[in-house]
Amino acid sequence: MSLQSLSPIPQLLYSNGQSPKSTSILATNRDFLFVDFVGLYCKSKRTRRRIGVSNGRSVRSLATKNLSSIKSVIDLETVVNASEQSFNSKPKVANLEDIISERGACGVGFIANLENKASHEIIKDALTALGCMEHRGGCGADNDSGDGSGLLTSIPWDLFNNWADKQGIASFDKLHTGVGMVFLPKDDDLMKEAKTGLWTCIFGGRLVVGNKNLAPWRAIINIFRQEGLEVLGWRPVPVDTSVVGYYARETMPNIQQIFVRVVKEENVDDIERELYICRKLIERAANSETWGNELYFCSLSNQTIVYKGMLRSEILGRFYFDLQSDLYKSSFAIYHRRYSTNTSPRWPLAQPMRLLGHNGEINTIQGNLNWMQSRENSLKSPVWRGRENEICPYGNPKASDSANLDSAAELLLRSGRSPEEALMILVPEAYKNHPTLTIKYPEVVDFYDYYKGQMEAWDGPALLLFSDGKTVGACLDRNGLRPARYWRTIDNVVYVASEVGVLPVDESKITMKGRLGPGMMIAVDLTSGQVYENTEVKKRVALSHPYGKWVNENMRSLKPVNFLSVTVMDNEAILRHQQAYGYSSEDVQMVIETMAAQGKEPTFCMGDDIPLAILSQKAHMLYDYFKQRFAQVTNPAIDPLREGLVMSLEVNIGKRRNILEVGPENASQVILSSPVLNEGELESLLKDPHLKPQVIPTFFDIRKGLDGSLEKTLNKLCEAADVAVRNGCQLLILSDRSDELEPTRPAIPILLAVGAVHQHLIQNGLRMSVSIIANTAQCFSTHQFACLIGYGASAVCPYLALETCRQWRLSNKTVNLMRNGKMPTVTIEQAQKNYCKAVKSGLLKILSKMGISLLSSYCGAQIFEIYGLGKELVDLAFCGSVSSIGGLTFDELARETLSFWVKAFTEDTAKRLENFGFIQFRPGGEYHGNNPEMSKLLHKAVRQKSESSFSVYQQHLANRPVNVLRDLLEFKSDRTPIPVGKVEPASSIVQRFCTGGMSLGAISRETHEAIAIAMNRLGGKSNSGEGGEDPIRWSPLTDVVDGYSATLPHLKGLQNGDTATSAIKQVASGRFGVTPTFLVNADQLEIKIAQGAKPGEGGQLPGKKVSAYIARLRNSKPGVPLISPPPHHDIYSIEDLAQLIFDLHQVNPKAKVSVKLVAEAGIGTVASGVAKGNADVIQISGHDGGTGASPISSIKHAGGPWELGLTETHQTLIENGLRERVILRVDGGFKSGVDVLMAAAMGADEYGFGSVAMIATGCVMARICHTNNCPVGVASQREELRARFPGVPGDLVNFFLYVAEEVRGILAQLGYQKLDDVIGRTDLLRPRDISMLGYQSGAALQSGTRTVHSNGPVLDDILLSDPEISDAIENEKVVNKTIKIYNVDRAVCGRIAGVVAKKYGDTGFAGQLNLTFTGSAGQSFACFLTPGMNIRLVGEANDYVGKGMAGGGQIFIRGKTGERFAVRNSLAQAVVEGTGDHCCEYMTGGCVVALGKVGRNVAAGMTGGLAYILDEDDTLIPKVNKEIVKIQRVVAPVGQMQLKSLIEAHVEKTGSSKGSVILKEWDKYLPLFWQLVPPSEEDTPEACAEFEKTVPGQVTVRTA
Repeated sequence: MSLQSLSPIPQLLYSNGQSPKSTSILATNRDFLFVDFVGLYCKSKRTRRRIGVSNGRSVRSLATKNLSSIKSVIDLETVVNASEQSFNSKPKVANLEDIISERGACGVGFIANLENKASHEIIKDALTALGCMEHRGGCGADNDSGDGSGLLTSIPWDLFNNWADKQGIASFDKLHTGVGMVFLPKDDDLMKEAKTGLWTCIFGGRLVVGNKNLAPWRAIINIFRQEGLEVLGWRPVPVDTSVVGYYARETMPNIQQIFVRVVKEENVDDIERELYICRKLIERAANSETWGNELYFCSLSNQTIVYKGMLRSEILGRFYFDLQSDLYKSSFAIYHRRYSTNTSPRWPLAQPMRLLGHNGEINTIQGNLNWMQSRENSLKSPVWRGRENEICPYGNPKASDSANLDSAAELLLRSGRSPEEALMILVPEAYKNHPTLTIKYPEVVDFYDYYKGQMEAWDGPALLLFSDGKTVGACLDRNGLRPARYWRTIDNVVYVASEVGVLPVDESKITMKGRLGPGMMIAVDLTSGQVYENTEVKKRVALSHPYGKWVNENMRSLKPVNFLSVTVMDNEAILRHQQAYGYSSEDVQMVIETMAAQGKEPTFCMGDDIPLAILSQKAHMLYDYFKQRFAQVTNPAIDPLREGLVMSLEVNIGKRRNILEVGPENASQVILSSPVLNEGELESLLKDPHLKPQVIPTFFDIRKGLDGSLEKTLNKLCEAADVAVRNGCQLLILSDRSDELEPTRPAIPILLAVGAVHQHLIQNGLRMSVSIIANTAQCFSTHQFACLIGYGASAVCPYLALETCRQWRLSNKTVNLMRNGKMPTVTIEQAQKNYCKAVKSGLLKILSKMGISLLSSYCGAQIFEIYGLGKELVDLAFCGSVSSIGGLTFDELARETLSFWVKAFTEDTAKRLENFGFIQFRPGGEYHGNNPEMSKLLHKAVRQKSESSFSVYQQHLANRPVNVLRDLLEFKSDRTPIPVGKVEPASSIVQRFCTGGMSLGAISRETHEAIAIAMNRLGGKSNSGEGGEDPIRWSPLTDVVDGYSATLPHLKGLQNGDTATSAIKQVASGRFGVTPTFLVNADQLEIKIAQGAKPGEGGQLPGKKVSAYIARLRNSKPGVPLISPPPHHDIYSIEDLAQLIFDLHQVNPKAKVSVKLVAEAGIGTVASGVAKGNADVIQISGHDGGTGASPISSIKHAGGPWELGLTETHQTLIENGLRERVILRVDGGFKSGVDVLMAAAMGADEYGFGSVAMIATGCVMARICHTNNCPVGVASQREELRARFPGVPGDLVNFFLYVAEEVRGILAQLGYQKLDDVIGRTDLLRPRDISMLGYQSGAALQSGTRTVHSNGPVLDDILLSDPEISDAIENEKVVNKTIKIYNVDRAVCGRIAGVVAKKYGDTGFAGQLNLTFTGSAGQSFACFLTPGMNIRLVGEANDYVGKGMAGGGQIFIRGKTGERFAVRNSLAQAVVEGTGDHCCEYMTGGCVVALGKVGRNVAAGMTGGLAYILDEDDTLIPKVNKEIVKIQRVVAPVGQMQLKSLIEAHVEKTGSSKGSVILKEWDKYLPLFWQLVPPSEEDTPEACAEFEKTVPGQVTVRTA
């Protein structure tokens, strides 16, 4: 925030390190500066080079800010080394840095024998199943080290007794012996000693003393002895190291088993508890040792054992010789294959853990860890006999999310809960408004209600398998975002797996088959041999205590209180408050008033082109330094619009008591239906006697001077909170409300106050006893609510925002607008209700971006990154959040706060609020990168083709205030300049340029085609954006006369040979227009995971922009708005993304596949996973990307700068040996050759230009894209405006050639001939105006042109090489074939479809390929089919059957399907005999018939097409999402015919018995069908019985 008087820098480049003397912007108060820029240190050596820079002068700074904040802008990496943190100090909160480096997803399953018969067969089956999961796992750069796999089984006593026998030891007493599987430090000296008789010493009970390497052994043995256990012996686990990959061998531990005897306990649970205590004590002892992090117990138990490692699944059984032995018998096995997206998989992180095998991602992990830590003081249970404090801590931020969930579950289990109950507490289902539970199982609802206020859900996609040796089971998260199938056979074995077909099972032997739906559980009791399906398990657990009675007697709901109907303050007082608390006129008019009038968040466009708050010259509210984190690849965002049924904003207030003890007092809490309170509701909470509420004012006193005052007050605030809680207060209200504002008592930024108190109470073990509420004027936008809740507030009362709503409604201006019908009329209560409604839906959207469903789990989860706050602030109030660039100190923040506060007290207080220009550009307001002057200069240069005008444009950019991080850097070189003639030509540089993914629909046809033509002339790449493409654009123009062509008559400035095709074709979550022909006509296919302007959300096309032409390309209805789902409908996890990449390589093997990500902390980890997933290109977008329409808070507050994202990705890929596999592309606010070269030095191979390409073709930055009123026809679909489009392809060609020439000029001055020579060379950058001391250079990358990655040998290639099939495709003949298929054959038929589509288009093929497959098909079976392909499968299939069928195919399924059947269907007809939840989601056309039961939330977001659902027991109505569709019986004769003919076809194709029964008794069944009709289909003959009457005399034919 403090780069005021930067002298304009006329020349950006100083070649030999000479720079003119000018004011340093990087001065600190200490005249000595540490610069630590990414790339100046090398992680692998673990050394940090510090460059000291001595400095003569420091900058004159404004009174409000000091400059030390900027120092840290360049301090891009401040990671605490693990060994510096010891565990004996105060409890440390979870650190996001640790968490984001460990993420994973996987394939899992279990096998259990119901008669509890142990056999070696079960082990063999588990290993076979693991091998068939290989594609669900990841491989390191050596293609050999797996991310991890393992087995959890019962203990193979026969095997161990046989070994003991050979060693001459007595055989083990099964009842009292514990077995530990231990990873020990790998150490050669130790191994030598081991061989020379260490065993005898240990067995003899003596220890060789004096060798450091024996320390771990000694520690373990000592603790067992202290606990009174007898150590019986160590067994080296026999392994074959030759099968291990290179990376895995480097980190391979020494694997040993220890046998101990528990003498003093008899009961199994007590024995397990004693072993648990020993393990915890050993872990604590190890933590203080240097070797501590190399010691790990895979398991230590009397019941179960875990064999695992950093191995590919098919290697596991070869690595451990034990697993090959016939003596290794178990009655069950849980198996797991890991795909970690983290950078360096570690042996201990392989799974299964001690209790769980987890496939998924816990999104709320940081909050869960903080809350578990806060519980440490309150957890008590008699079973521990007073030893609770010896088993802390319960979480470890350095471990993975799965390991932490495992340890929480283990704590509950060892405290006497069953595994099923532990998982119901930790991972509850979405039980609210659940039709089945509410009616049939109310006790289960009571159980969940009871625990909701005591344990925040561990939220995120998860399939969990669990076993304590007595029970084996599986459960699925509330969203059902991981697949889980189960089956049972005649010989009493139960199987659960992520996929079907992982084991060859004879169909005739299967007695039961099913799948786990969202929130469901299955458990096998090994002792009784019973299998309990979902509701039986839950009912058993829920009936163990009278939860319903306790909840009814103790839990209180806050009654809603009416909104005030008059303003409390007069207009002048309101204005003074708004000024003091930092409101601008944009905040009031564009945000608060829009929300009050419309009840939804304001939409805006173009993206965020103002400087980060820390770089800005204007004061910002504290919230502006925070960016929301969002889900990307490793876990999915949720859809708050269509899948809101799994989400909830409810929050419980009051003390959370000891969760290990069950009792009525635990339920004594108050339920708030949402965290947004009005003044009356806050008042009634203040009167609640149980809560003993206390109000703490949050003002700081500056009468004795500003310095130090804020920090002092915060410490006092924390002390006051501490005292209040110790005196029994259960509700703290932090309030900045006061009757009279005082000039010398400014308010503390409320986010700082909440964060500081929250962290203080956690560290003092008091946080569970109290809830925090903020009563504040400093909160009006959804982002601000999210920040307060994310850092610990349970609720917020935004009193000034509500007062602003009331003032707006009562103002004369509003009254007149409503009276004249210019604005819908709302009452004063309605205005406030609207405002709160908008805040609530905005909060749901923010939670859903990160894939979190419950506000109670978001509270305190700190899902933010910080840009621009210094360490002291972060450590006090936001501990554990990443603040990668450092920034403000306490005093600087105090000055910034004061700069707002004083505005309310100056004599000449303005009569209206100031407009800071943060959203819209305005003269005198905040600087915008895309401003009118810049676009004028650029238009002049490209239209006149004038080099001098382009240099004026360059000069304008060089003189701008610091706007982005890269403006703090300049180039330097150790080489002498060379002549420009020696540098590679512009024509080869422009081939690295791409334009952004702007959809046709967001921008006009003219702009879209002009950009594509220009990029094709240059050999660069344009991007189709989402929404398909008109095939007329795919062939070169041959009919151009005088710059005009009859093919594309709306364009000018054309040449013969121009092509308007987009080289990059985008596959986004909406899948609009994605057909096989679209895919095979691409040079590159881009999977859009996130968009810079609104990561974690789908595209948005306002209805008035959906013209007939756009609707035709997108297979949708004109005038119906298109809001794409968040990017989750195929991409639930990293293995699903790998599958989609596989599908695209399958259908078009010549196209590179790129994956578009958005910069955030941890993106390097994600990018490693994407590279392992076989992507060819990874694109990193900055937060400043543009958009056609998006909520303002998304544009402003999500995503990070690409400079940080790119450097992190480049470094991480290099560390993992993956950088050579991919091309790195970067985009976000690129405007010039300087930007290109900066990006190259930071590691990028290709460069994307978005907004600036639009400006070059004529955009004038009116910033009204979302209104369809673009004055120059660039972003409008209105014919009369499009006629004004000024651009010609030549303008953009000129722009890119100028940029390339600028790149050549800089390369020449740096002394380099090729762009390749500078990629990744961060040593060519240095902080502006500082002479730096020497350090070594980064190596340049030899990228070259990489070939497209292949899927390897696939079944389709075998089929295509079959002469009959190739002949049928070539000559349009008929062919019949039958083929065996297995679950590892994925995306079968996709490549055949690609060949057909390339030759004949989507509909031109006249032959018939009749292929029948038998067996279990892998994922994406029959994807991208074209007409003429008739595919049958006899057997079963995994996810995504028939994905992307072209032009209305048909699918008939004799059996049930899973979640989201027919999602996004636009033309296909389907018949199915039962589906899971969310059937027909986002459907825009086609027809679905269900002849069996369906799940919840049917037809959410269904805007077109019809569905017929058979409802035999009258349960359908509550399951339908009634927001859009209406439900009616099938009355129209045309509809009855359509239904009957589809069922007839179904019977003919599949021989369905259900179908034949329905046809036989048609008159009985027809009245049992419901027809679901969206508004766009109401007038069609199928849906409308009176259709013939309304259109007399016309014959109506409706084609499908």
